[in-house]
Amino acid sequence: MTPLLAAVLLLLTLACGGRQEDSGPVSVRQSVTGVDWRVDSITVGGASQHAPAAARLRIDEDGKAAGNLGCNRFSARATVRGDRITIGDLRTTRMACGQARMDFERALARTLTTGTLVARLDAGKLTLTDGDGNRVHLSRDGTE
Repeated sequence: MTPLLAAVLLLLTLACGGRQEDSGPVSVRQSVTGVDWRVDSITVGGASQHAPAAARLRIDEDGKAAGNLGCNRFSARATVRGDRITIGDLRTTRMACGQARMDFERALARTLTTGTLVARLDAGKLTLTDGDGNRVHLSRDGTE
């Protein structure tokens, strides 16, 4: 009976503890997977760019990443380990859009795929930072 009671208490502690944190590094209790994220902006080389309305990202628990870079849709494999995310080579559609959207798309694709990203949640916003300090700023998509 004691092991069962200990397991129940552990589950209750984890369930209650998960509601206390809403900022900081992503943890098991704060998953980025299974959420439709809207890309708000990127910061590359210290310069910020607002995202086109279509820019989205979703990473599923099975390691599938998909979304829209601002013009073209994409899919890729993703690995999530704690607050570290690695997104593999992108497979994209090949539509052409205006120059500003295509420039944004190239910068976003490069930031997402140049190495391991560090994820940080703060008040429902997600920031992904690459090894060079470039950042992708996201918020929960209102269409969830």
